[in-house]
This record gives sequence, C-alpha cells and structure tokens, in this order.
Amino acid sequence: MPELPEVEVVRRGLQRWACGRTVAAVEVLHPRAVRRHPAGAADFAAALTGHPLGAAMRRGKYLWLPLGDQPRAVLAHLGMSGQLLIQPESAPDEKHLRIRIRFADAAGTELRFVDQRTFGGLSLHDTGPEGLPDVMAHIARDPLDPAFDDAAFHTALRRRRTTVKRALLDQSLISGVGNIYADEALWRTRLHYERPTATLTRPRTAELLLHIREVMNEALAAGGTSFDSLYVNVNGESGYFDRSLDAYGREDEPCRRCGTALRRRPWMNRSSYFCPNCQRPPRG
Repeated sequence: MPELPEVEVVRRGLQRWACGRTVAAVEVLHPRAVRRHPAGAADFAAALTGHPLGAAMRRGKYLWLPLGDQPRAVLAHLGMSGQLLIQPESAPDEKHLRIRIRFADAAGTELRFVDQRTFGGLSLHDTGPEGLPDVMAHIARDPLDPAFDDAAFHTALRRRRTTVKRALLDQSLISGVGNIYADEALWRTRLHYERPTATLTRPRTAELLLHIREVMNEALAAGGTSFDSLYVNVNGESGYFDRSLDAYGREDEPCRRCGTALRRRPWMNRSSYFCPNCQRPPRG
C-alpha cells in the first residue's frame, strides 16, 4: 500500500491541479468506490456538486480535499491500487475508472479515481476545528509534520511495551510509516525489527526519527516508490525510489554497509528485510 511519500506526491499534484476548482458534476461508476459513504452514490454526488475544493491536505497515509465553503471534506482511501488522476476531459476512460469529477471552469481537465482492485474509494466527512475529517481523530501526526513532538513520541514509544517495527506501523503512535520505510529506517539506524521499544534510549529514538525523515524526504524527491504501474502521481507517472532502497526487497543481495547477504523474514502477514550483521536480533 502507498506510504507517506507516495501519498504526499499525489497531494502535491491535487494542490496544483484541483485546489480552488468548483465541482460541476460527479459520476460514480462503481458502488464499491463510495462504500465508505453510508448515504450512497447519489448522495455523494449531490453533496459534492456545486462546491469548491480547498487546499489538498494529508496526515500520514491519509489524503483529503476540504470543501471550500463548508466544514466537510472528501477523504481518499487509495487502498492497494487507487489512483487520483488529472486527465483531459477528452481522454479515453481508463479500464478501472470508478469515479469521475468534472469542474465548472474551462480548464479542460477532470479528476478521476481509478482503482483496479476496488479496495480504495472516496467518502465525504464532517471536519473538526483543525479541518481534520472526523474519522481520523485517532491518527497521530506524521514525522514530516512540523507539529510532530519528538519527545512525546519517545515517551509513548517506551510505554508501548512492544517491538520497534510494530510501533512504527501503529498509526495512532506515528502515522505515514509503512513496511517499506520502516525497514529502510531501521537498516539505517542499525536496529533489528524485533528490538523492544522499552530498550530505546532517547538518543536512539532521535536517530531513528532522523533516518525516518531522511528516507521519506529522499523518496519524495524521487517521486515515491513504485514497484508496479499502480503507484503513480496525478499525471500517471511512477516514482523511482525503489532503485535506492537499501533493505526492502533486497533478499540475498549484499548489504551496502558490510557486504553480508540481506535476509527476509515473514512478519505480521508481511516481510521484514534486514542485515543479520548490522541489525543484530535482541537477546532472548
């Protein structure tokens, strides 16, 4: 699933091409694409039509477009294959086009939600005083958020009594970090994914956060990580950070630090990639 860098790339595209435009019409082509909107497809289309879209927002892996004239927002769930594309109105429909949003201006482009596996979708939600959709109240700030509190994160991390990778993927503790960037940050910090959080000192937590931010900013500069054609920006272009990965997906390849063959281990229905020399497992 897309992580913070991939979602941020999409947010930037929406900010450029959709912000400030007024919705003229909405066409829902597959009911599953609005299944998180309880009132259904017709209500979703009617509630969005006629309203301007505000500045594109993101917290962690979550992306939304506020309505510019009322406290509501369109929340996008990209799922495993969801794409938000800005396309010319004359462009042929994509095979897996699920939602089309037309605008009232003469720019000649429209917003399309395309989703091959139909795990994602769009939904409309009320927003709170800070503009956060109500269903996201439990989502923590992400490490690229200027308001992220490093000291509070360290305290919460130590109290969780869990392992470090589990903590990094806990979106109520720190948002935006997924399997790929957790493995990359842990490799850079030389921490094993099963390291107990209670053993992390404040300097080690600071080092871990430094590497999380570094790897995410590097991924952003490369347009994100795209292992296939499903992860693209609003113009349909793939990122290329997968060429720079140090750990994730590199089983049996030499560690770029010490030359030891990297390993992959099953972990929580996923995989963890690590260097057995640089990232020693915890004792016991």
